[in-house]
Amino acid sequence: MSICWLDGKLVSADKAKISVFDHGLLYGDGVFEGIRFYQRQAFRLEDHLQRLKYSALAIGLNIPYSMPELESAIYQVIHAFAETDGYLRLVITRGIGPLGINPAQCQRGSAFILADQTNFISEQVKQNGAKLIIASTRRLSPDGLDPRIKSLNYLNHILARVEANHAGADEAILLNAQGHVTEGSADNIFIIRNGVILTPPVSDGALQGITRETIFELANKLEIECHARTLAPYDLYTADECFLSGTAMELIPVAEIDGRRLAFCPGEVFQTLLQAYKARVYSEVEYTSQRRAAS
Repeated sequence: MSICWLDGKLVSADKAKISVFDHGLLYGDGVFEGIRFYQRQAFRLEDHLQRLKYSALAIGLNIPYSMPELESAIYQVIHAFAETDGYLRLVITRGIGPLGINPAQCQRGSAFILADQTNFISEQVKQNGAKLIIASTRRLSPDGLDPRIKSLNYLNHILARVEANHAGADEAILLNAQGHVTEGSADNIFIIRNGVILTPPVSDGALQGITRETIFELANKLEIECHARTLAPYDLYTADECFLSGTAMELIPVAEIDGRRLAFCPGEVFQTLLQAYKARVYSEVEYTSQRRAAS
């Protein structure tokens, strides 16, 4: 059974209710974070809460709870969930207000945290690699909506995923207005060429992903070159390896893009990173568990 914390109370997800006048529902006015937990320990929670705080500041949204209160709520949900590993969705909405987009009419924001299983990607795709298409739907430009803001409005990403569904693909890659690669519908994208890891920069429209940042750290530790660099579809088509990253999916190899098979899937660099990522998760989870037990 899925569990939900809603404004201070734990309830089953099917009993959780939010007003039809909430501006998060009416206008996508709000922010969110997706958080993984392993062995009942949230992974990189401080990073997620910091990003949530910055997203809210960027849109002028007052979070109705302190960061320690949200952390406490997150662990209430984790310990109430039936399984030791899972995925959390932490959402802050603008709150209830009259019809009309003016946020000043909303007196107090609302917060909820959902816990669920992590079966976002099939085992077959994890093993054999994902099939991608480049969508015709474009990523909003940073001068329209900064990609560092994780807002509730994902409509262009949803439209890109619709294109992937129609094409029989597992994921869609969005370009920006200049035709440069940005990200997937719900993940960052990396390529490997001649042993060097490349990923689009935030300035081109890529989300500043927590998993993305972890990959930079791991690559540095493994002494593998890793750079944020502007990429075009050509770079995807001609890559030696390609993979996706995200909190929910972790790291997923890519087998083909727009019908073009990549040379290696899963490739050597990807497999090295995947092993290092799993080891990092294990070590940080162990540390978090010991720190919380001692506090």
